[in-house]
Amino acid sequence: MLKIRKLQTIREEVMSELGADAERPIVRSVGLAVIQNPFAGHFAEDLTPLWEIGAALGERLMPDLARMLSMPAVSYGKGAIVGVAGEVEHGGACVHPQLGKPMRAAIGGGAAVIPSNVKVAAAGTPLDLPLGHKDDPWSFTHFDTITVFLADAPRPDEILVAIALADGGRPRNRCGSGPFR
Repeated sequence: MLKIRKLQTIREEVMSELGADAERPIVRSVGLAVIQNPFAGHFAEDLTPLWEIGAALGERLMPDLARMLSMPAVSYGKGAIVGVAGEVEHGGACVHPQLGKPMRAAIGGGAAVIPSNVKVAAAGTPLDLPLGHKDDPWSFTHFDTITVFLADAPRPDEILVAIALADGGRPRNRCGSGPFR
């Protein structure tokens, strides 16, 4: 059962890097949801309820995140911080099995794996949310990160789930387009 304590959305617009203007502003949008962890404090073999929670969060947050961009989404990412009374698998269950479907639906597809990051940590811990191109997993321009946190989350019995979109890659890419081997 989905119990949300708090939702937050963030819109970031990057216009320059180290004094060099971007060709155009790059907009990133992030949705953060702080939810009750139904498995905090005890081991459970079946984490299916968290799969369903991930899907529900994607359906709730993604349409707004897509609308926050200036152009269509070209990259995406997801992640979670599990409060210290939980385990890393609780975050994985929120973001891996079913969250991708509503993410892709909101942006009209996405062939590439959605990059992710999950960890167990105390309230206020930053999460480096990886971003990657939605269709081309080798687009170096779109290998990016947005760091997010909430000062009061996750509490020990909570999970902070984060999903992100961007309408462009790094604004001053000079690493090529990949792949180089």
